[in-house]
Amino acid sequence: MSVFSLAGKNAVITGGGSGIGESICKTFAQQGASVVILDNNLENAQRVAKSIEQTGVQALAYKCDVSKNDEVKSLIDQIVADMPIHILVNNAGVSHVGKLDNTDEANFDRIISVNVKGFYNMMQACIEHMKNQGGGVILNMASIAATMGIPERFVYSASKGAVRAMTMSVAVDYLKDNIRCNCISPARVHTPFVDDFIAKNYPGKETEVFDKLSKTQPIGRMGKPEEIANLALYLCSDEASFITGNDYLIDGGFINLAP
Repeated sequence: MSVFSLAGKNAVITGGGSGIGESICKTFAQQGASVVILDNNLENAQRVAKSIEQTGVQALAYKCDVSKNDEVKSLIDQIVADMPIHILVNNAGVSHVGKLDNTDEANFDRIISVNVKGFYNMMQACIEHMKNQGGGVILNMASIAATMGIPERFVYSASKGAVRAMTMSVAVDYLKDNIRCNCISPARVHTPFVDDFIAKNYPGKETEVFDKLSKTQPIGRMGKPEEIANLALYLCSDEASFITGNDYLIDGGFINLAP
């Protein structure tokens, strides 16, 4: 058996239709996992599932709004009726640019409903199934914004701080149930979201702004989705069986080496 093999494992991955989530889905499938892709954009989820199935690995796609508790619970029960869930990756999330004084209530509620309640909904829907089957792995996508101040990321930082705290709580509460829970805290990662954000907010200056944002990481570039996926793979594999209740920075030196 190869190192970091996920053969025989079933992984549910939220936000798996693009960006980091898509890369996690494909990396897990390459290592033998059957992948269940949940995304609010069903077309994107189906596209990723089709590309995985072409490699001979099972992949299922479902439309899911993780902020809706009833929808999440019903879908997870449906999935578990057909297969056990060995791995849950909470990756679906939304971002927001703003300080306290210009973050209105609607945007505050929107970010919290997806980035905090969405993670709660998914973990709560899966936890009893994992307990009953003798264990499992939960991996949450946090951010460097969970542990340090990032300008104009007020509610986003609050949401990712909550993700980090929930991760530690779940890890300690379910030790005896053989459920491991960790989180990953990336710095800026080059995804379609970044390109769209730059194009929308800095038309005509895309190259200049991209270069500036890249250099905010001491390593001199943004992260790649596959680099985040490789760390996710390790933490969800049996090779990481001694690891729980940890937050893993993957930030190009942003927190510890930035001037």
